[in-house]
Amino acid sequence: MTFENNLNKYAELIVRVGLNIQSGQTLWINAPIDHPALVRLISRKAYELGAKHVHIEWQDEISTKIKYMYAPDEAFHEYPAWRAQALDELADNNGAYLWIDADDPELLKDVDPARMAANAKAAGPKLVKWREFMSSYKMTWSIVAAPSAAWAQKVFPHLEEDAAISALWEAIFQAARVDQENPVLTWNDHNQTLRSKREQLNEKQYRKIHYHAPGTELTVELLDNHIWRGGSATNGTGGFDFNPNIPTEEVFISPHRLGTNGTVRSTKPLSYQGSLINNFTITFDKGRVVDYSAEQGYESLKAMIEMDEGAHYLGEIALVPHRSPISDSNLIFFNTLYDENASNHLALGRAFPTCIVGGTTMSKEEQIQAGLNVSLIHVDFMIGSADMDIDGEHADGSREPIFRKGNWAF
Repeated sequence: MTFENNLNKYAELIVRVGLNIQSGQTLWINAPIDHPALVRLISRKAYELGAKHVHIEWQDEISTKIKYMYAPDEAFHEYPAWRAQALDELADNNGAYLWIDADDPELLKDVDPARMAANAKAAGPKLVKWREFMSSYKMTWSIVAAPSAAWAQKVFPHLEEDAAISALWEAIFQAARVDQENPVLTWNDHNQTLRSKREQLNEKQYRKIHYHAPGTELTVELLDNHIWRGGSATNGTGGFDFNPNIPTEEVFISPHRLGTNGTVRSTKPLSYQGSLINNFTITFDKGRVVDYSAEQGYESLKAMIEMDEGAHYLGEIALVPHRSPISDSNLIFFNTLYDENASNHLALGRAFPTCIVGGTTMSKEEQIQAGLNVSLIHVDFMIGSADMDIDGEHADGSREPIFRKGNWAF
């Protein structure tokens, strides 16, 4: 297949599976300025499926860095009300939101983490409704990726820039199954496989999940009446399916906020707000982070955990087999969308109301009382490996294997 054919198939997959655009919907695309060809394809295909409007918000990461380096401190304590209002309007009208990720994993490594933390805290109160609609699947959204030169050369440091970009495009196409004859049908089958796994787990209704691997001894308590999710999600307003992430290999759940105990060690680097955090360890007691260390990016890890009280607790645990297309590529992508789908992972911060029966109709206070975590952030970090074993514990205390040597045991 030529690059043009694959790019066209990628756009088709994004519009039909990732977003599943419906007639009359408005689509908002947050896009890097380096990828007008992909954005134009997505726009055309969205209109062909009946989209009413396609709004494009172009992003330039160099301009973002310039602001972080040279703007006054007070600029990071404000968030534009007009943008929050526009996003809320999109959510209110059951619109669709697409984020095309092409960030340099180390773009902001020289920026004071306090500036980024202030920016996130300023955005938090303004985006409460928007984030609630997304986490509850009351609107359609999807995250996909496209290469940037800096990202490509981080993944393929031995290649010249153009060759690195081409290699990263090829890896993206393979991970997203765009290299298949009919990616849309392939994704329908893949979503069914993930649905089967989550249904098996939902029937089990485990009380706890136990992780064992080098550097990791962790127990995570699950909520009563929990619901495992994964693959496609259902738009709660329109009743149609979409895929929040392309690619995805995970089934996931939000654990009990106060039920995590033990220590976990990362197995892949985490790119957080333009800085890399690597080889880090986090210890939990009664759900809360009580200790942490990192060989690289300690200050960024600290800023993340200290973002708010909820950032000290887990909002997600996710199961991903070691034998998956992204893992089998033997690449470290330095990008959470990809690396999290090559590895079991956890997330600090905000939980998913969809992971408990009745969660989407609960107030914030009711969610907390039920055991869900509330936070300004939701940050995934990778803990899986070929050496990881995972057990499920039943209500009677008996255990059975879920993963052995990094892969499904059933």
